[in-house]
Amino acid sequence: MFFPLFQASISMAPVNIFKHGADEEKAETARMSSFIGAIAIGDLVKSTLGPKGMDKILLGGGRECNVTVTNDGATILKAIGVDNPAAKVLVDMSKVQDDEVGDGTTSVTVLAAELLREAELLIAKKIHPQIIISGWRKATQVAREALKAAAVDHGNDPVKFQEDLMNISRTTLSSKLLTHHKDYFANLAVEAVMRLKGSGNLEAIHIIKKLGGSLTDSYLDEGFLLDKKIGVNQPKRLENVNILIANTGMDTDKIKIFGSRVRVDSMAKVAEIELAEKEKMKEKVDRILKHGINCFINRQLIYNYPEQLFAAAGVMAIEHADFAGVERLALVTGGEITSTFDHPELVKLGHCKLIEEVMIGEDTLLHFSGVAMGEACTIVLRGATQQILDEAERSLHDALCVLAQTVKETRTVFGGGCSEMLMAKVVTDLANRTPGKEAVAMESFAKALMMLPTIIADNAGYDSADLVAQLRAAHQENKTTYGLDMQTGTIGDMAQLGITESFQVKRQVLLSAAEAAEMILRVDNIIKAAPRKRVPDHHPC
Repeated sequence: MFFPLFQASISMAPVNIFKHGADEEKAETARMSSFIGAIAIGDLVKSTLGPKGMDKILLGGGRECNVTVTNDGATILKAIGVDNPAAKVLVDMSKVQDDEVGDGTTSVTVLAAELLREAELLIAKKIHPQIIISGWRKATQVAREALKAAAVDHGNDPVKFQEDLMNISRTTLSSKLLTHHKDYFANLAVEAVMRLKGSGNLEAIHIIKKLGGSLTDSYLDEGFLLDKKIGVNQPKRLENVNILIANTGMDTDKIKIFGSRVRVDSMAKVAEIELAEKEKMKEKVDRILKHGINCFINRQLIYNYPEQLFAAAGVMAIEHADFAGVERLALVTGGEITSTFDHPELVKLGHCKLIEEVMIGEDTLLHFSGVAMGEACTIVLRGATQQILDEAERSLHDALCVLAQTVKETRTVFGGGCSEMLMAKVVTDLANRTPGKEAVAMESFAKALMMLPTIIADNAGYDSADLVAQLRAAHQENKTTYGLDMQTGTIGDMAQLGITESFQVKRQVLLSAAEAAEMILRVDNIIKAAPRKRVPDHHPC
């Protein structure tokens, strides 16, 4: 008679199915933990958004304590170590945005965080996450269509398209360190990307940073610059050059028989071994020279004896070109990296018209002009400190990535919060026509979109509530090109001001943020694995 009660009491007892040390957060606790982590990440980077965003100083943890000054969302999020799983999702999302389109890393993080901030309020009102997600999906769809309808395509008009590229470049750089010289660097970036002739291969654009001078001393050089020195007694200038690019050991003029002992009964025997090694190296150099080259560039060191042999043959030898430099050099000169030299007919040599030494500041660099890949160029950045140079490189990289994307996908949209307000308006209109709880979720989506112009205005020190209200009223009157003019602190026509952004970047921001927020909102359980136990070391050194 008591058996069912006994069985019920057993089933009511809590059962721990996880290993000792494993942790589990359920339902509301898990959701709250996700929201807090994601919102904290959004709050961390939102002050960097817009043309008047602030910078962050990142202090490295190593011995050198490297200092990085930046307002690039992806750089900030890469540098910080996060433990919260939802925060990690946002960090990964900003990395993907950086890899995919190069810009919009802060916008995508802030939009995802604002969506989750709105979702937190809706869940407090007892609206189920699946209803919120359903509303958001419909909102994303209409926002995407509105963005597509508002996009302008000047791909068939070279003059207008060139102007679009300049405007996009200026808009991208206006929120970076280079904002005070944005016209100069926008021109530099557009010129470099237009040289690619639509290929979009940014590997052909090499950026070299040299301390000294000011940012406006930076320039674009047609050709390729390599930060290396020419060997002793070798020609300093070559014309019509055949280049062999190699990754091979050129240091065997020293005895290298590791882990073994060589017994000799006289110094003459040591001399014989050295002579054999020298002969071996001489044979290798002869095999290299049979390729009919007058320039040899090696990834590894070239020791004195082979360098001497190259000098005697009148061949320019350059050693220890870093791997990225060798890879890029092979690309732009049309050669291939070689490790063996027995079959010269199978080796693809690089070619250029002229190699000469040039001075930049106090440093001597090698200049390769007339390279096989005509679109190759080098941007030389000058600046007062290493931090300025690093941030200038990041800013320019973002501009180059966005321009390369725009050359492929020629559509553009207006910036300054114009696109966000446009999308928010169509989402609000959809919410007004939708019955049921999904309408509330759509309204929250529109609010999150409107937070981007609000944050841009706040970061510039203006009255965001007043400006966003004016902007919303302008869009209701079908002034669909209006956005925030942060130079004067008013709303203005973005088409006249030339504040243009890439359609690809804006679309990616919208879709990535919506997907990431939806993924985090679905979570109702966080299970943490038990930490690995440290086993005591019974065999210390």
